[in-house]
Amino acid sequence: MNIDRVVFAIAGVFILSSILLSIYHDPNWLWFTGFVGANLFQAAFTGFCPLAIVLKRLGVVPGHAFK
Repeated sequence: MNIDRVVFAIAGVFILSSILLSIYHDPNWLWFTGFVGANLFQAAFTGFCPLAIVLKRLGVVPGHAFK
């Protein structure tokens, strides 16, 4: 897997987890969902993603989005 797919997979897990936590624990978990969504939105325009930087340093193969 390349960095792009790992970032999208982890973002998906974070979003689904925070939605489940907001349903079964506390609705304030939706703030985390919004944060992940906003980070994905800004990364689409700027190419800056903290997770992509960490994955690159760990040696994960870069994709086309986060070079």
